[in-house]
Amino acid sequence: MVAPMRVLGVDPGLLRTGYACLEFEAARPRVRPAVIEAGVFRLPARRPMADRLLELEEDLAAMLSRTRPGAAAVEGLFTHYERPSTAIAMAHARGVILLCLRRAGVSVSEIKPARMKRSITGAGNASKAQVQRAVRDRLGLPAMEPADVADAVALALCAHAEAAPIAGRPARTGSIHSSS
Repeated sequence: MVAPMRVLGVDPGLLRTGYACLEFEAARPRVRPAVIEAGVFRLPARRPMADRLLELEEDLAAMLSRTRPGAAAVEGLFTHYERPSTAIAMAHARGVILLCLRRAGVSVSEIKPARMKRSITGAGNASKAQVQRAVRDRLGLPAMEPADVADAVALALCAHAEAAPIAGRPARTGSIHSSS
């Protein structure tokens, strides 16, 4: 019997980091994945960045210990030309997340927001509300709040879909890969 696969999705942030660990049944790929744990790590804005990063690492390490995913998808860095400092701050959080995941032995993929949105909704420019609705419908849940959690679920769904064998093609392997 093939063991179920746990995939973690992480939507990085310095104030809120969304996460969702889903379990997929390899023997029954058409069955909806089970939500093992999903939520948000809330980091106080008034605290220094170094303290928030430490808290993020501690929260993430504890969650990884509880959920034990085999693979993870982290949202790729996105920046708007008018707000480059946001990208720099996000890079700090992503660095902590990637390090924590690899330290735990978890295979990591990085998925750009447009790729995740296209995979989940069919449109790379989908709104947060459209992603939330698609995730809710796909998992058969009444609501998916806040948007950070819905994005994390969508990342896990996208990573699983990209890693699953398609028409006899072997699944992707590797420690870290990027998708656009």
